Amino acid sequence: MGRIKVEGLSVAEILEWPIEYFDELVLIDDPIVLSIGTAQVLGQFSVSSENRLVVELAQIDGGGEGVLPTITRLSKHIARIKAISEIECIVYAVNCAEPNLKLRAYLVKAGFELKNIPRKGEVYYKVLVLN
Repeated sequence: MGRIKVEGLSVAEILEWPIEYFDELVLIDDPIVLSIGTAQVLGQFSVSSENRLVVELAQIDGGGEGVLPTITRLSKHIARIKAISEIECIVYAVNCAEPNLKLRAYLVKAGFELKNIPRKGEVYYKVLVLN
């Protein structure tokens, strides 16, 4: 995971960002496409009214070299610097035209559950509680 690049930057470089960078570039509550390793990730990142970091992943093309652990690591970092104690993870990989069976297996192994969320549909869902 240490060698994965996010938009050409190392994870270590991103972990050094000031909080304002995350607010202006990532936590914008609009869909964004990120290059993470060899993957293209369509996601949306926001802070809910309940002060939860919400990470929604709509599509992941490519990858396999640690994209999800990288997203998790960066999400935990953002939550900590913003004093957020929970991360709500929503992955829309249930009804894709070409489902990624490895992704589904990884999500189940990582403790995600299939859940039907109003206005979102059936998703893989998990809430990470940070200490």
